[in-house]
Amino acid sequence: MDTLIAVDIGGTNIRCALFPLKGNSHITIKKIRTLSSRGKSEKPIDRLISCIEEIWPKQGRVLGICAAAPGSIAVNDGVVLLAPNIPGWKNIPLGKTLENHFAVKTLINNDARLATYGEWKKGSGIGHSNLLYYTLSTGIGGGIIVNGRLLQGEIGIATEVGHITIHADGPLCSCGQPGHMEAFSSGTAIEKYVHDKISEGKSNAEVFNNEVPSSAEIAKAALAGNPLSKEAFDRAGYFLGIGVANYLHIFNPSCIIFGGGVSRSGNLIFDPFYASLKKHVLSKRYLENLTITTAKLGDNAGLIGCVEYLRDTLL
Repeated sequence: MDTLIAVDIGGTNIRCALFPLKGNSHITIKKIRTLSSRGKSEKPIDRLISCIEEIWPKQGRVLGICAAAPGSIAVNDGVVLLAPNIPGWKNIPLGKTLENHFAVKTLINNDARLATYGEWKKGSGIGHSNLLYYTLSTGIGGGIIVNGRLLQGEIGIATEVGHITIHADGPLCSCGQPGHMEAFSSGTAIEKYVHDKISEGKSNAEVFNNEVPSSAEIAKAALAGNPLSKEAFDRAGYFLGIGVANYLHIFNPSCIIFGGGVSRSGNLIFDPFYASLKKHVLSKRYLENLTITTAKLGDNAGLIGCVEYLRDTLL
């Protein structure tokens, strides 16, 4: 049987899946830690190769490998320019390394962009030719489909959707630049806002047992009526609305999909988001027939995006 291999590389885990060339069901998924528990003696790329080798079929052919990698990816060259959460991953020729080792066609792309592709082909984006996808998590990543094609850019480093400047004098983003949407509306930004307010003595920290709370804990506290927690989500949703309005003006999509842990906070983030979006959008026409929904594929969005991207490239 002809098969394809999909790989989702995270800062914590590497997940590899074997799929038939045609059909939707995976054959097997193998998960290992990105960094060796034995220390730094084994590099992440060596563990990645080991993970692929473990699911390599004993019979049949593997026609291609697609890897979803975090960070900035020069897609056309298959190079990971920088993966901040994986030590030492800067200017890594991942595509050529895997292609030389396994002697099969290998594609590399950004993980959020491939999750976009998965949701478009098999998830909440089915039937749409123009869509935006945002993953609201530790940071904000995403992807864009324009006229039925994945937007990549000249060398494949487009659609850093979390790094649009929405307040020039705003807080520093994880990338070091001020005022990006990620610095207001990501899980990390929500946590930082609450922590800063507690440190300034503007709120009682007893609700969090005097510990630094996670965004999930802040969401729980907000639902229980904690004013600071509610304020943090109101702020995140407000600036998310500004950022998304900017993208609506440029791309005029028919669908917006939100994934990631922060999106699971529901109305806490989406009520202020909708209010802000309506306030900042240039015309109500941008909102007509616009579907705004959440992702369906969960943790497998990247793997499914990989295999669909491979199929569309090979077939």
